[in-house]
Amino acid sequence: MNKNNLKKVLVSAILVLVLAGTFVGGFYTGKTKSRLANLGFKQIALAQDEGTATITTINFGLYAEVWDALKNNFVDKSKLTDEKLFYGSLKGMASASGDPYTVFMDPTEAKQFADDLAGTFSGIGAEVGMRNNIVTIIAPLDGTPAQKAGLRAGDKIYSINGKSTMNLTIDEAVKQIRGDKGTKVTLSIIRGTDKPKDYIITRETIIVKSVKTEMRSDGLMVIRVSNFNNDTDALFNNAVQEALAKNPKGIILDLRNNPGGYLETAVTMASEWIKVGPVVAEQEAGNKRTEYPSSGNARLANIPTVVLINAGSASASEILAGALRDYKKATLVGETSFGKGSVQALQTLSGGSTLKVTIAHWLTPAGDFINEKGITPSVVVPLTQTDVDKNLDPQLNKAVQILLKKK
Repeated sequence: MNKNNLKKVLVSAILVLVLAGTFVGGFYTGKTKSRLANLGFKQIALAQDEGTATITTINFGLYAEVWDALKNNFVDKSKLTDEKLFYGSLKGMASASGDPYTVFMDPTEAKQFADDLAGTFSGIGAEVGMRNNIVTIIAPLDGTPAQKAGLRAGDKIYSINGKSTMNLTIDEAVKQIRGDKGTKVTLSIIRGTDKPKDYIITRETIIVKSVKTEMRSDGLMVIRVSNFNNDTDALFNNAVQEALAKNPKGIILDLRNNPGGYLETAVTMASEWIKVGPVVAEQEAGNKRTEYPSSGNARLANIPTVVLINAGSASASEILAGALRDYKKATLVGETSFGKGSVQALQTLSGGSTLKVTIAHWLTPAGDFINEKGITPSVVVPLTQTDVDKNLDPQLNKAVQILLKKK
């Protein structure tokens, strides 16, 4: 994939941010598009794998049978529109991959997803993912209703408005959590071994800048990156220029609760520390390997750096943290990251729909595949509920200690 297409690749840990709220003839299957486009419901034979003689018979007439049976027999026919049936079938096709990050989004969902990446949302301000088949809070964003209500990374969502999340997909959970400004949603949360606790959260309109900086009185600069979104490249470049102008004793790069985003942005950011070499490698089907090299800026290469990570640091955050770790450009402090080692590509479809499909696994420069295991920092510092309740941050304190070489 060339640089011009790289921006289309997403490595976000979540399927859809929970920050907010005509039947088309023809079927398309990869390289068989031209053969299927106008066949409608017919029995056809498809090569299951390109270059092999394996043949599978696909009876598209079965689709028509199910369609007609539902339209004729379903008890609440008024609720079963053609659009709902059609888009639902496409969602099922994507779900058949067995991969929680391969998702078909109808036009409404696709727009919501695009809005998410733009950084303007209406909702509770939390991002969710699937962990051990449980809908889980990946990151409550700073200053949002979710954070103010007390939600934390790793919280398990037991129910939404009294309805169990058991067997829900991420998309289904998101639809139940989304809503308009001023409305309320009740999430029943399980934290650790505690009993479920209800959190009633009022949705708001949220505008989030993905990069914030703070120049501390002790001479250290903190750069907090909450997402790898549309605005991140420009904002991070501003942060780098600020660092060069103020010449800090050290940089604390805070990636805690950052669920990811654009792969290209992770590569660009890592390049501010890494002069030469690959930042990340993709392992695609057929053992095809693609490396994404540093752009060579390395403007921060000589500034001591600590990277903060936790269970909410995922995907693009892990790419950045893993690269800086492998090149020994930073000390990692905090807790083990989320562990998402796959790459998704967005494909815009007709009618405004979008398909997000997993196209590769990624590895750190040293070849570490972090999927489901995460990255464990060299300096492990837990953040307890007591710390949170008392507004203490031992992870940040440890980063300061390391950079100022205090004991």
